[in-house]
Amino acid sequence: MNMTIKTIDLSPLTEAQADSRAKDQITAAILESCRDIGFFCLTGTGLPQHLISDMHALMRDIFNTDTDSKYAQAITRDNYRGYIPLGFFTPNGSAEDADQYEGFKLHHETSADHPIIASCDLYAPNRWPEHTPHAKGIILDYWHHLDRLTATLLSLLEHGLGLQDGALTSPMEMPLTNMTLLHYPTRPAGKKPSGIHPHKDTDILTIIAPDPVGGLEVRTPDGNWIEPNCPEGGVIVNIGDMLELWSGGRLVSTPHRVVNRSGKTRYSFPYFAVPRHDVVITPLITPIPDFDRPDVHCGHWSREIWRTNWKDESADEDTPALGTISD
Repeated sequence: MNMTIKTIDLSPLTEAQADSRAKDQITAAILESCRDIGFFCLTGTGLPQHLISDMHALMRDIFNTDTDSKYAQAITRDNYRGYIPLGFFTPNGSAEDADQYEGFKLHHETSADHPIIASCDLYAPNRWPEHTPHAKGIILDYWHHLDRLTATLLSLLEHGLGLQDGALTSPMEMPLTNMTLLHYPTRPAGKKPSGIHPHKDTDILTIIAPDPVGGLEVRTPDGNWIEPNCPEGGVIVNIGDMLELWSGGRLVSTPHRVVNRSGKTRYSFPYFAVPRHDVVITPLITPIPDFDRPDVHCGHWSREIWRTNWKDESADEDTPALGTISD
């Protein structure tokens, strides 16, 4: 199967003469991609190119600093925010070798006195990289653009799936949306390349600005791996398990991986859209034949994803399927 990732232009939605026909055409293209492979590229999003460039430059500033400064802000079991050391996390719920990347984890920015913290301890103020004081402003600017893009996409999917207005967008109020800043270093000859194991995302959808080094690979329905094509200024979007469940299996959450064979340093900053902590994901339309998945509680699932990343933790009977797959 010679499959590629569809590129979809959103700019007609922002034009003065935008009409229902343009909306229908864009929605149809998104649905086709979501049903075929679960990945697509978006252009015309309104995301400024300079902001994508600023994010790439910021990644180098964040990770190209001394080890002690980074470890001083390391994650803990009680706080899924901060620096993730190289080779620290294993695939969720498995005994496989640790993934070869280092990262910095951020979540939906929440003030220390926000009342939602009393309802769910997954909310808290972020721990921002101390050695790059300009990081917070750049990242939040980028983040807010992607929040708006997420709302646009979910609104289009509400329309395309025949759902009521707000069915997908309302659960995104005070979300558990998060972002991982990632550094994939070069590796010595003969060593496992840096990267992330084959997996499916467990969120609603993921948005990522392509890195020119490459390395992201998507598994096609026939089992081959392809690298998504996306023009400069575009972003790659993929469906997660939660949206697959909401759609009753119509939209597919597709396995993917990162393998940095380039011999160059690779940086990435994926954004993961996740609903509010108390939202229970269940099919909103009649599931397709043979699609039978248990409902998912967003707060519980998010907590289990975090817990089972630690080497001495494993999934149990109360843990939903966490996305890790065989190669």
